Amino acid sequence: MAARCDLCGKGPMYGSRVSHAHNVTHRRFEPNLQRIRAYIGGGFKRIRVCTRCIRTGVATKHKV
Repeated sequence: MAARCDLCGKGPMYGSRVSHAHNVTHRRFEPNLQRIRAYIGGGFKRIRVCTRCIRTGVATKHKV
C-alpha cells in the first residue's frame, strides 16, 4: 500500500543517512499516516490521512 495521504497527497520524502565516518546511504522519510473514519459523500468511510490534515481540521474524526 502506498504511503500517501488520501486528502493532501503527501508522500514519502528521500534523504541520506550519514554515519560518523560520513558513509552515506539513502533512506526514506515516511509521512505519519493515521486511519480514521471520515464522513465523505453522505456516508462514513475509512481513509488514511496525515496528522497535518487532522490537526488543521481538513479531516475530522467521527465516532460510531
